[in-house]
Amino acid sequence: MDFTQAPPAGRFARAETTSGGRPPFLSADLGREASLARLETLAHLMDTAFIIPGINRRVGFDALIGLVPVIGDVAGMVISSFIVYEAKRLGAPRWLVARMGLNVAFDGLLGAVPIAGDLFDAAFKANRRNVRLLRHWMERSGGLRPSEIEGTATRLDG
Repeated sequence: MDFTQAPPAGRFARAETTSGGRPPFLSADLGREASLARLETLAHLMDTAFIIPGINRRVGFDALIGLVPVIGDVAGMVISSFIVYEAKRLGAPRWLVARMGLNVAFDGLLGAVPIAGDLFDAAFKANRRNVRLLRHWMERSGGLRPSEIEGTATRLDG
């Protein structure tokens, strides 16, 4: 078979490529809204993915991996630091990145305390806080459409 010929059309044809030579499923949409949506998903998984039966309290993987002494807390801080890194990549100001970093450090350091730290870790939810801070900044700076309408609503019945 001559490999210089055009690929065969049909069921097993090669996937179309986007600019840069990558197939469409590998080309990530690096838009601001898409990045924020991925960060919100990560924050949900890390902080509020599960409900504890009986007390109806939401926890995530951060609280679960935090139960493993030292290694779990370090792993949680590394994953949480990704949100801070993405905020920096999206152009967040230094003061916001610093505040987000302090949230991660505070969560990680207090989460390292046995038992009481694990309870604190389940309650503080640094990832959700950081994504909320980032969303608020992006909406205020005009880089993102507001997710909520500010103001009051009046019901008009005819």
